Amino acid sequence: MFRQFINWRTLLALLAIVIVSGTIFYSQYLARKIAREERQKVEQWIDAGKFLINAPIDADITFATRIITENKVIPIIETTEKDSIIQFVNLDSAKAAGNPGYVVGQMNAFRSQRNMIEWSDPKNPAIRNRYYYGESSLLDEVRYYPIVQLGIVALFIMITLLSLRSSYRSVQNQVWAGMAKETAHQLGTPVSSLEGWVEMLKENPASEKIAHELEKDVDRLRLVSDRFGKIGSTPQLEPRNLVTQVNNMVDYMRKRAAGRISFSVNTHGHAEVIGQVSPPLFDWVIENLLKNALDAMEGKGSITTEIDTDQRHIYIDVTDTGKGISKQHIDRVFKPGFTTKKRGWGLGLSLSRRIIQHYHKGEIFVKHSETGKGTTFRIVLKK
Repeated sequence: MFRQFINWRTLLALLAIVIVSGTIFYSQYLARKIAREERQKVEQWIDAGKFLINAPIDADITFATRIITENKVIPIIETTEKDSIIQFVNLDSAKAAGNPGYVVGQMNAFRSQRNMIEWSDPKNPAIRNRYYYGESSLLDEVRYYPIVQLGIVALFIMITLLSLRSSYRSVQNQVWAGMAKETAHQLGTPVSSLEGWVEMLKENPASEKIAHELEKDVDRLRLVSDRFGKIGSTPQLEPRNLVTQVNNMVDYMRKRAAGRISFSVNTHGHAEVIGQVSPPLFDWVIENLLKNALDAMEGKGSITTEIDTDQRHIYIDVTDTGKGISKQHIDRVFKPGFTTKKRGWGLGLSLSRRIIQHYHKGEIFVKHSETGKGTTFRIVLKK
């Protein structure tokens, strides 16, 4: 599915490049063609105007008059050879009347576009006029059309990619849920069988101590099965004292930590912090963070868990003094399959993010990490 998503993204990018490149090429071709035609129309307009001025009394001026009157889109400014304005057409007459510099500004703009035709009187070559002309609205539209189309294509590609990404995530979530349910189902039968064997061992006084230890492991398996069962369905949230929940998990990990590892919990004076959580899943997240911290320190260091609140949120920070996370890996730590350990599937943090974000509507992220000094993960829950 991920490869298909990448292929679709590449295909869409190539398609967009082809469409935009073709459009730009063709629109520029049309713009040049329209510009040539408009220059010819201006030349015809000039010739028609001079013909009307110099035409004999009995001459047919119908065609020349038609050329003059039909130009309603191309702005033209007639000047002397020294750029003294003689007349203009198709400019805003209200602006020209109210602002003496308006026509001059338009003439300078036309000059910068190199849109100028110089006319010499055949009978008196010393008389020369200049005609500065602008571009019609049609030519402007053709020039700006690629930009508009580029925006439309970019919007289309963005919507398509977002749809594909959403579809990919939906399928991924369905796979996660299906795997979790199947795991819980597969664990259910052997766990039930082990519970039966433990009860049988309890009946034998000689095996009572062994049965007690086995019962702890079976309870642990039952807890794991329960967690996976809740991952595959919407869990029921309930009010719990998170100080107690976190302390229980820290005590659990402290008993199983090897080497010189110190644990501490700082509640900032809060004896009770009530949050809406699913206890098995919330404990799983704290356990995953503590396990990662232990793995990062390799038998020596300290793990500090802090719990604090403000008016709207609950903050839980897990800080270790381990090897830290490099900058290039910080954005990938929550992705399924990513791990820097020799053993492991890279699912712990991914599941933790799913539990916090999807089920508890909170946030989990790397608050701070420095290579060689340690990492802080933060959980944010709504009160």
